[in-house]
Amino acid sequence: MNRIYLDHAATSPMHPEVVETFAQALGTIYGNPSSIHSTGRDARKALDEARRVFAESIHANDPEIVFTSGGTEADNMAIFGTAAKKEGKHIITSTIEHHAVLHACEKLEREGYDVTYLPVDENGLVQAEDVKKALRDDTILVTIMLGNNEVGTIQPIAEIGELLKDTDVTFHTDAVQAYGILPIDVEQLNVDLLSVSGHKLNGPKGIGFLYQRKGTPLEPLLFGGEQERKRRAGTENVPGIKAFAKAVAIAQEQKEARAAQYMHFKQLFKAVLQQEGVEFSENGANQLPHVLNLSMPGIEIESFLVNLDLAGISASSGSACTAGSIDPSHVLVAMFGENAEQSRNSIRFSFGIGLTEENIKQAAAKTAQISKRLALQ
Repeated sequence: MNRIYLDHAATSPMHPEVVETFAQALGTIYGNPSSIHSTGRDARKALDEARRVFAESIHANDPEIVFTSGGTEADNMAIFGTAAKKEGKHIITSTIEHHAVLHACEKLEREGYDVTYLPVDENGLVQAEDVKKALRDDTILVTIMLGNNEVGTIQPIAEIGELLKDTDVTFHTDAVQAYGILPIDVEQLNVDLLSVSGHKLNGPKGIGFLYQRKGTPLEPLLFGGEQERKRRAGTENVPGIKAFAKAVAIAQEQKEARAAQYMHFKQLFKAVLQQEGVEFSENGANQLPHVLNLSMPGIEIESFLVNLDLAGISASSGSACTAGSIDPSHVLVAMFGENAEQSRNSIRFSFGIGLTEENIKQAAAKTAQISKRLALQ
């Protein structure tokens, strides 16, 4: 069976050129970047070159890039690092953030911090005006994601950044799902901190970075050596960083073409469902090009996903399967309410490299067949 992978928002396959770069680096760049001999300097050169690629991709300066083990560490570093460095006990976030943000905020609440969780509308959109209303004299951090990983909604980060830029409040955005898909300019967005992960755009897992605007106070999470200008201790993952930089270089060259292709795939998928007479509604608005979240009335999501898998289609739901039961996605609950049908019958298809029109047509046709079959049961 030729599988059709439609879960690129969860993780993406490494680009063949990235695999080649990764393998070559594993075998040839083995020095410690902190060593002063030529073998170490070769590794340092690879880091410097990669750092420049990342900085240019978001219109930042090279020293503002801090290598991390991925998006989760970058998010945690932004939140805990800010809390440890600034006076004040108030943080503003939204109800639809990734758990790397939400669980970090919950931990701070247990330590005496006050966290405001902003609501979203039925499209999953945070209102900048709500951020403004929530600001207090003791607010130290606002953390709002750039693009949602479940429904794809793009948040008004530039608008929020504009209202925060003349304040002492640190502004962080989780750009893990949007990076490599949307054009990102940290100056236009007016963000102080921005999180990125490699495996979402065809790079390796276990690598990412945090953009830290010059002058933004941040306490390190890890202590040891003086790597990353004393901001993140630990010998850098040179092969992973070099491979990630290759993935970013490819993504930057193909960004507009990829976005157009994924939007086409999205429209094609929905068109096939409509032709097959399948009832559905789309969750989210102003979406990331590669994310399609559909509510399909009358289906039981766990059974639907199992049947898709058996048919050779990899997709996902925002739901978490635990002990044989399914809890509704916190994102969909925030949008529709816990008892709403959309919170329990929604499925996410997400697109990426290697897919063709024929793949999309086949996947949509099989999705329609399964939907009809399950609706009769």
